[in-house]
Amino acid sequence: MKIRAEALLFDNDGTLVSSLESVYRCWTRWAQEYGITAEDFARVELHGRTAAEIAADLLPADRVAEAVARIERLEVEDVAGGVHLLPGTKALLDSVPADRWAVVTSATRRLAEARLGEVGIHPKTLIAADDITRGKPDPEPFLLAARMLGVDPSRCVVFEDAPAGLRAGRAAGMTTVALATTHRADELRADVVVGDLSAVSALATDGGVELTVGD
Repeated sequence: MKIRAEALLFDNDGTLVSSLESVYRCWTRWAQEYGITAEDFARVELHGRTAAEIAADLLPADRVAEAVARIERLEVEDVAGGVHLLPGTKALLDSVPADRWAVVTSATRRLAEARLGEVGIHPKTLIAADDITRGKPDPEPFLLAARMLGVDPSRCVVFEDAPAGLRAGRAAGMTTVALATTHRADELRADVVVGDLSAVSALATDGGVELTVGD
């Protein structure tokens, strides 16, 4: 399958890199520190959402800011050895000009830069939780990325592993490619569903990027 686009927008965790073990360690410790039961924690959707939204679901409003700062500190301290590239990431990013792609993440900028830096990825354009007022599944993060790249949203392709991120991409009017790295393929609604980025190759053209997407 061929897809022509002017810009590619990538989620980070579960799309470019995996930090699942680190996330589990840090959020488990965080929940214990704040007295959150396993039952309450299990009822909250974690993947693809900002820490502020998760904390707001679990704690009184006057404790959220402190709790968000704490989880960010725990996760940044756990980055070393806790992050690795997912298949296909390096080859795909290396084939696309730096001004034709962006990372759009629900993590804070400090945490996102720490995780990306751990695996040698340094995006020219990064949209993080600090940059937006409404996180995924709201389209705001992806629309901001398109604006920063100077590209019409309809000419962007979103790569996501989380249902919330895919909903955000669709709401932004963008083509969506789902990666079955953290969810089953039948849980993901997208224009195309693949196993990971190794199923995607890119060719830079005068008009943008031509993608070839396999199974």
